[in-house]
Amino acid sequence: MAQAKDKQPSVLRSLDYCTIIIYILLLTMGWISVCGASYTYGDTDIFSLSTRSGMQIVWIGTSLLLGLILLLLDDRAYDMFSYIIYLLLLVLLFATIFNPHSIKGSRSWLVLGPLRLQPAEFAKFATSLALAKFMSIHDYDINQWKHFGATLLIIFVPMLFIILQRETGSALVYLAFFLMFYREGMPGSILFTAVAAVVYFVIGIRYADTPLGGLPTSAGKFWVLILIQIFSSGMVWVYCRNHWEALKMLAFTVGGSLLAFAFAYFVIPFDVVWIQIVLIVLLIGYLLWQALNTRIRNYLWIAVFALGSIIFFNVANYGLNHVLQPHQRTRINVLLGLEEDLKGAGYNVHQSEIAIGSGGLRGKGFLNGTQTKLKYVPEQDTDFIFCTVGEEEGFIGSAGVLLLFLALILRLIHLAERQTYRFGRVYGYCVLSIFLFHVFINVGMVLGLTPVIGIPLPFFSYGGSSLWGFTLLLFIFLRIDAGRNMSRA
Repeated sequence: MAQAKDKQPSVLRSLDYCTIIIYILLLTMGWISVCGASYTYGDTDIFSLSTRSGMQIVWIGTSLLLGLILLLLDDRAYDMFSYIIYLLLLVLLFATIFNPHSIKGSRSWLVLGPLRLQPAEFAKFATSLALAKFMSIHDYDINQWKHFGATLLIIFVPMLFIILQRETGSALVYLAFFLMFYREGMPGSILFTAVAAVVYFVIGIRYADTPLGGLPTSAGKFWVLILIQIFSSGMVWVYCRNHWEALKMLAFTVGGSLLAFAFAYFVIPFDVVWIQIVLIVLLIGYLLWQALNTRIRNYLWIAVFALGSIIFFNVANYGLNHVLQPHQRTRINVLLGLEEDLKGAGYNVHQSEIAIGSGGLRGKGFLNGTQTKLKYVPEQDTDFIFCTVGEEEGFIGSAGVLLLFLALILRLIHLAERQTYRFGRVYGYCVLSIFLFHVFINVGMVLGLTPVIGIPLPFFSYGGSSLWGFTLLLFIFLRIDAGRNMSRA
């Protein structure tokens, strides 16, 4: 009994109060934003439970209580019950697929009388705990395919269930875990491949129908193939450390592509893409020959990268034009600037940009926004709540919010790096990755820089499920961090 009494003060002293202060500041600014986004001219009581601002106070109060409970629990319980919590959330996610209640086309909500819960929000902390538990076993090695494959399975199962609930945006959040994988030793080439795929897609689709210099050559395809040639040569430079070989490959492929373009432009017009494909095929053959001749496996993986890049681009192009639904294709085209559609898919972003721009430097003041008060911006108190910050608080307020989030991210990095056990570090980077993804994508989609995938802004968007979910993520980590130096005897 005496031991239990001695333990609690040490936990309280070890808590990171800097992060808790940031959390409370974000909650406060979030409530102010919900007030501004949900307020209607003529409302007399913003604290009434019949209003969204009043209900948000309830969610904030219950979140603070939840955070306190999480801090009072033994941090070893999170390690011990990680798999059980994960399995319970998987069962809940699976059951939600067959939920008869459809809200805005999504079956991701469980309706329990007046209460609505979204299990996908809670699955994030459960998946983070399961990953931390599995990756902290003594012989875990992320470079072994059986281990890496198991961690991918832990991520992709809840992703699949959430996609089946027609909640694609929430499912994409799980891709943020790859940032944690990179910190834990995942080869940088995998992260680079993912970034390259995004670049191929954006450039290839954006300029697919733009002729190159008046030739019967797609500018999008031409530049994607040039990038594949450059990236492949660069990987030989970095991963095979054969600089002379890399320069020769670069001169042969990129030089050949530019010569073919010059010939087509000045002599006989033709589609230069075919010459580029031939050059890349020769490049792949040469890389395979080098792999056999030198016994250096990296040449083989670079050949696979080059071939996979071509396959991915063509599959992505086909998928966009023949697999995606028309409204999904329109959203992507609007984002890439191929369509405007200010009355359809681009309406939300367009109105959001107007609201943010109208705020100017200092904003219009609390409850004085016109775009938000007249309800021009759909989902302005949930997914698009940052536009309320921009309109009422202006550039200064928006920058202040982003600086607070930056402070939270930097603090989470500091806490994760000081963990004495791998379980705590992995879980900390999972939390960091999820927060970073939500902030980057949500603010980006409000500004028209990222796709509109419908994910909340942490501690700002209205609703209990997201607020509780983010509180669970953060306070479990704070409790794990508080117990990092405690005796485990």
